[in-house]
Amino acid sequence: MPGVTLTKWRTIWQERFPRVPLVVQEVTQAGQRGVLDSGEADLCFARLPLETDELHLIQLYDEVPVAWVAKDHAVAAVEDVSLEELADEDCRTEVNPQAIDLVAAGEAVLLVPMSVARSQSRRDLVYRPIRDGESTTVGLAWRVDNPNDLIAEFIGIVRGRTANSSRTARERGDAATKKPASTPRPAQASPRGRSRGRRSR
Repeated sequence: MPGVTLTKWRTIWQERFPRVPLVVQEVTQAGQRGVLDSGEADLCFARLPLETDELHLIQLYDEVPVAWVAKDHAVAAVEDVSLEELADEDCRTEVNPQAIDLVAAGEAVLLVPMSVARSQSRRDLVYRPIRDGESTTVGLAWRVDNPNDLIAEFIGIVRGRTANSSRTARERGDAATKKPASTPRPAQASPRGRSRGRRSR
């Protein structure tokens, strides 16, 4: 999802599994369930709400909502803003070139998670927290029936599991020798691997 920063997790993955490519692609919120159902992606950092039938989902963190405005907009002069104060504005939630152009011209306000405004920052735009806005949640989702034996490893990295923890140290060597699939996808592992995982002694 736009706004999700993967740098830390990608770096750790490359250190632990240097021969297993981790392929990352950006998806829209409307398409996040589809890439999982189609098998196009093994996991998806999804912005909730998300239909979780036949999915596993780990909730990771909440995002602060912000009003994204032109630098000369009245909102830019305050530290934060309320929804009531935005009632007369043309407020939009879909981030696309047309909406951003309207915001830059001072004709609209974008209501987005702070991470989105940060990741697509522009010199002519600023954002201010919405103090009574509803936060959004980012989670990591994958299909229950996905057989990829590396999903559990990526989940462990996201959760902060060290390279020397049980099953990671032993399985890392095996995974590093596997050839990548002919059609690269995010190389991660199945939760089923957790249930039958081997413990290091």
